[in-house]
Amino acid sequence: MFTYKTVAALAILLTSLLAILYPLKIRARPGHNALLEQADAFASGIFLGAALFHMLPEAISTFNSHLSHIHYPIAESFCAGGFLILLFLERLSGCCPDRYTANGVPLILASILIIHALIEGAALGVSTTPAATSILFLAIIAHKGSESFALAIILNRSKLAFSTIIFIACLFSCMTPLGIGTGAAITSEASAHTAPLLTACFNAFAAGTFLYMSTLHHINHHHQHHAKENLTELWFLIAGLLLMAALAWA
Repeated sequence: MFTYKTVAALAILLTSLLAILYPLKIRARPGHNALLEQADAFASGIFLGAALFHMLPEAISTFNSHLSHIHYPIAESFCAGGFLILLFLERLSGCCPDRYTANGVPLILASILIIHALIEGAALGVSTTPAATSILFLAIIAHKGSESFALAIILNRSKLAFSTIIFIACLFSCMTPLGIGTGAAITSEASAHTAPLLTACFNAFAAGTFLYMSTLHHINHHHQHHAKENLTELWFLIAGLLLMAALAWA
């Protein structure tokens, strides 16, 4: 598992760097790309399915078995916390725009993506089975390219110094591998009793962020040119969701 997670971290790092640094190098501006939008919708479906069919149910099961004397939805609370934190950060970026400078909103949006990248990496790092690790790796790397490109476009539009932009881009690219390493280290150092609970906490919290990224964030940041594209993206999202539902039987 250690070797697999190391390879996964390197693959995610390279994917993120390639997707984010090239647009910055050529100072690219956003253009409509139907294929990219469909791929992102499919990845959102994978995230939604990973949260609903794998991460949250596993967290609930772990809490029920290890903390059976506590009759409270602990996993659901962590999940709600993850969802609300990203919602708060994104709402913060849009409220009272007169109080922010031209660089304020890009920095907050970058912070949202950086925090999410760290959390999703930690979720992969604490996973203990090859199936769960593979599922999370596929979901993360499928989403990483478009997410990195979107961040590059946001930074291109800002008035930040180019050195600052490069620093943010590199920081974002390193967050998921850092999360993987941190999650794996915590799991290996924890005792046999606490390790499953820590894993459950990470999984439930990450499930909340996955739910947010695959629903509200997806809706707010995807604009189709006509209704046909909207329906097509919905089918791609459903396909990703159904794939995760099918894997839940494995």
